[in-house]
Amino acid sequence: MEFTRITINPRQLGGLPCIRGLRIPVATVVGMVAEEIPEAEILRLFPDLEHADIREALLFAAEAVRERQLGYWEYRGDGSRARPSAAAPD
Repeated sequence: MEFTRITINPRQLGGLPCIRGLRIPVATVVGMVAEEIPEAEILRLFPDLEHADIREALLFAAEAVRERQLGYWEYRGDGSRARPSAAAPD
């Protein structure tokens, strides 16, 4: 999939994926959606954003998760935790 609204510039916000070159990180928009902030409120808080920006931020996040293994801790029944072993590819 080609992302036309997501930009990555090493000189802007340390290379974080942003919306259309604006200093609005994809992670900020995705986090707001995850916190159930209504789209109208997100657009009010960030007047330069458009509906299509929010949609593409979500698609970009989904693709990013699909494309790489995320670091997380696996909690065991005895209260300890460990990094899980990498799953074999399908």
